[in-house]
Amino acid sequence: MALKKRGSRPIVVDGIGYRWFVRPKPTYSQGLTWSPLSFAVERADPPGCVTLIVRLASPHPGNWMNAPASPVLPSAVASAIRQALDLGWQPDHPGSPFMLGFGDEDQSP
Repeated sequence: MALKKRGSRPIVVDGIGYRWFVRPKPTYSQGLTWSPLSFAVERADPPGCVTLIVRLASPHPGNWMNAPASPVLPSAVASAIRQALDLGWQPDHPGSPFMLGFGDEDQSP
């Protein structure tokens, strides 16, 4: 599944281009702080291969419970990409999304 170009942001990590996307509005579960903030990453070229899904310990900034939240910074995205690559994410091959969790969530991919 390819990310939408509209709303995604480019990032270059170790000389390779990627695009990342944070959902602008929270899902129902994120709005109630039942599930954490997440973002998606994919290779910029070729798009449409394995997507990296990163779940953070922080709530979505648009949550409805006024829970304190932090924005997703490009440095955190770059760090997640490097860690996912170390754990076996192959962004240029087709397949199911690769899950990566941070914080109190399950750390296993």
